[in-house]
Amino acid sequence: MEFKNELKLKGLKTKELGRKVIYYKEIDSTQNEIWRQYEQGATSGLLIMADKQTKGQGTHGRIWHTDEPNNIAFSFLIRTDCKVQTMEGLTIEIANIIVEIFRKKYGINLNIKEPNDIVYKGKKIGGILTQSKVVGEKIKCLVIGIGLNTMQEKFAEEIKDIATSIKKEFDIEVERNEFIAEFCNKFEKLPTGTDLFGNKLPLGTDLAGRAKQPK
Repeated sequence: MEFKNELKLKGLKTKELGRKVIYYKEIDSTQNEIWRQYEQGATSGLLIMADKQTKGQGTHGRIWHTDEPNNIAFSFLIRTDCKVQTMEGLTIEIANIIVEIFRKKYGINLNIKEPNDIVYKGKKIGGILTQSKVVGEKIKCLVIGIGLNTMQEKFAEEIKDIATSIKKEFDIEVERNEFIAEFCNKFEKLPTGTDLFGNKLPLGTDLAGRAKQPK
């Protein structure tokens, strides 16, 4: 690990998420660090962000490359006590938030490749990694990691044909801290009931507050 510092996210309007942010210039993985912090008793809402990850985690054990400063790489912790089925659809809801921010703030239309990729013209721009600690039938902890290629213009040989970035495709610079603050604001508004942030959700609704359809 190289250079650790706490910072404030400008424009943050949440009660918990992102109220404590630890920033690293370089780290093995933001996801690994959140789990280490969890074992040390970190509070819910903690967010870890980094310029560079040397062993960034993707899904299915793949490596997520974070090589350039000002790309977006962060993970956050939620301590909870909810039923496993309550979290169905969470990853796709996170993807929807990301796509919505890019569309409304930057006029960019990205696509979601279910369940957890953000893509443009078939090339990957970002991904979401959702991990949890389950005891019995209850989720005790959620660790969610998000990686987005915003500033990357050169890619490793093995991924150059399947990955791209906001800068490369649109020549737009995304302000990292501002983006993360907006994400936190929108995520905490998801009507996830008493399970995450203490807001009651009517029975028979899903994560987005819609009436569940019978299977």
